Amino acid sequence: MEHLTRKQIIQDLKEPFQSYIEKFGIDDIGIFEEQGQDDLYYMGYTVNKDGKTYHIHTPFRKNEQNEFTPVKSEWTLETDEPDSRDKSGYHDVESVFKELH
Repeated sequence: MEHLTRKQIIQDLKEPFQSYIEKFGIDDIGIFEEQGQDDLYYMGYTVNKDGKTYHIHTPFRKNEQNEFTPVKSEWTLETDEPDSRDKSGYHDVESVFKELH
């Protein structure tokens, strides 16, 4: 099982920032991190597009050494809209960005 550091994951997430901005017309993009229940931790992107904010993330398990292991290769899309439901089941992050396009 692959163990990654937070720094490695964030570096991998940041690498395509500019191409995502250009390809999908994103206004702004940053890193999203959130501690979940127990040993779950979520990492991905916070995206601003057309005046709306979205959180796009995938789950990891965090161990005592602060190393992370991907749980599954599935992405979730959340919006800041109170009446909107999270959408899960995206197999890659570009599929999520296409949904915003």
